[in-house]
Formats: sequence, structure tokens, C-alpha cells
Amino acid sequence: MVYIALLRGINVGGKNILKMAELRRVLKEEAGLARVQTYIQSGNVLFESSEEKSVLRKRIEQVIESAFGMSVSVIVRTASELRSIADRCPFTEEELTKAAESSVGESLYVSILQEELPGEQVEKLHSADFGEDKYVILGKEIYLLYSNSSLNSKLSGRLDKLGVPATVRNFKTLNKLIDLAAEMEQNIP
Repeated sequence: MVYIALLRGINVGGKNILKMAELRRVLKEEAGLARVQTYIQSGNVLFESSEEKSVLRKRIEQVIESAFGMSVSVIVRTASELRSIADRCPFTEEELTKAAESSVGESLYVSILQEELPGEQVEKLHSADFGEDKYVILGKEIYLLYSNSSLNSKLSGRLDKLGVPATVRNFKTLNKLIDLAAEMEQNIP
């Protein structure tokens, strides 16, 4: 099965610097993953395995800590789960167009969570004012639509305080990962 491991906080702001070639080598040799490939420098890893997601997540986190001395949260999804995330985008074309016209850079993101948010965290999000920025919680994902910039958003700041391991990707990256996963699935030996 093709999986995608999303590493949180890799190569951001000069912290947790990790060379992708070295990460690929370690995940092949020490974690025993097959056909490992990475996409850009922000910790997107595609690979094949017949093991369960929870086992893979723990192993990847342990191997990274052992090999590189850094504790990193890892979120693992199957290729079909990633496709489902993209397909379930809750925002209308009109909302997407309006945000894209007013935003500096990307406007559509998804926060991919290790587990569903507890009810009290959902309530805290619902009670906050994020201006024109929008979010929708669907299971273990929070879809984010920024009206100006993700960098200056109160919503972005709040996501780090939810108490559930998560990592955020823009939809451009998400769609590229989906394409790469589809290529891997078509070329399974």
C-alpha cells in the first residue's frame, strides 16, 4: 500500500534541519520502508508498506529521533485518504476565488490531525473570532481558507494550541502528493 508521511516542523525557520536524501536513506535502511521518495523540503514522504499506519507512524518518529536527534510529530495517511481529503474540500468555488483574489500567496490549506479534536478544543475554535478567515472541521482534518495571509492569521496561531499532533499543507502541495502517490500506485512492482 502507498502511504504518505507528513512530518511536522521540518526545515522551517532554520529549525529541525533535515536533508531529504539523508531522510530517504534512513527510512529505507533503518525503518525498512520501500520505494521511499520525498517531495520538497518540508517533510513529505511517500513510501510503500504492508503494515498498519499506527505502527508506521511510531517507527518513523523513533527512527528520526534516533538518527537525527529530533522529536518530530508524524501524520500518516494512505493515498486514498489523501485523495478523500482533497475531494471533501468544503469551500465553494466562489469562496475559493474570493480568497485567492485577496490573499497574499496560497489561501487554501488543510491541517491534518493525528486524531479528531476533543469537543472542548472544537468549542474554543468556534468561540474565537478569526475575521474573514474560515475553517471547517471534518473528522481528522481542518480545512482553512485565508482571506489575506496564513502568516498573519489569528487562526494559524490558534492551530498550534489545539493539543493534538497536526501538520498543515497547502492544497498545491496536497494535490502534488496525490499525483505522486497515484504514479507510485500505477507502478507497483
